[in-house]
Amino acid sequence: MRIAALAGVAPSAATRACYESLGTDGPDDYRQLAALLVDEWRRRGIAKVGISGGQGTGKSTLSRLIVAAGAVRGIRAQALSIDDFYRTRAERHRLAEDVHPLLATRGPPGTHDIDAARHALDTLPAPGDVVVPRFDKGIDDRAGHTVLHGPADLVVLEGWCVGAPPADAAESFAPINALERNDDADGRWRRHVDAALRGAYADLNDAFDTLVFLQAPSLDAVRRWRLQQETERRPEQRLTAWQVDRFVAHYERVTQRMLAVLPAAADTVVELGEDHRIVSLRLSPP
Repeated sequence: MRIAALAGVAPSAATRACYESLGTDGPDDYRQLAALLVDEWRRRGIAKVGISGGQGTGKSTLSRLIVAAGAVRGIRAQALSIDDFYRTRAERHRLAEDVHPLLATRGPPGTHDIDAARHALDTLPAPGDVVVPRFDKGIDDRAGHTVLHGPADLVVLEGWCVGAPPADAAESFAPINALERNDDADGRWRRHVDAALRGAYADLNDAFDTLVFLQAPSLDAVRRWRLQQETERRPEQRLTAWQVDRFVAHYERVTQRMLAVLPAAADTVVELGEDHRIVSLRLSPP
């Protein structure tokens, strides 16, 4: 297994069998990675996992494959996406009126119902049903709910800002792109996002037993991969290249900070090449 070799580990027979059982559903690198991670987490008793990475890095694909690999290994796994915990469009419009207009746009810290995400993360390991919202990006609003069933041996929460750190004392809040210069000239939105990262998001991050970071090669790659995602949507719901650039600008500051900080701070780091293949892997220490 190429991915195990990148990490400098010898895959067990069970890991190999798990990988082979996943068939061809998903990129081969990610199937190998899912089988390897599930084996590592099973051995270490990991129960709550955060998966972080920029837009288009494959977080939802990896989460889905981890659930499938868990089933092969007899591990009851559930996957959550922070995207489903976006606040409703009406709630974000109220934030836009009360705090800052940029909070109408979903995505940045401060636009999620983190209490609900934390409740699902903490409740799924116990027996019983857990109701989680379902967000439809096509209509930019919630569209019903999903009922997940506990107990889960493993709960995975994936999201672009999972594990994102707040600004450190040395970071300047001077604008870094046109969006910040033109739409947040006084920095109120930037500071609101940072306050959110220091509050509920930090508490959520503390709940994980381990954090996986899918490291994109650059912000340009994130933009390109995000634009590629639009081809998977219905034509009438697709964003143009200009709209994608503006959308990603909302994420730029925190994404750049994650690319600078998380390669050293995350427990497992998956470095991706320009072609989206895994080029290096550092597993968390035993």
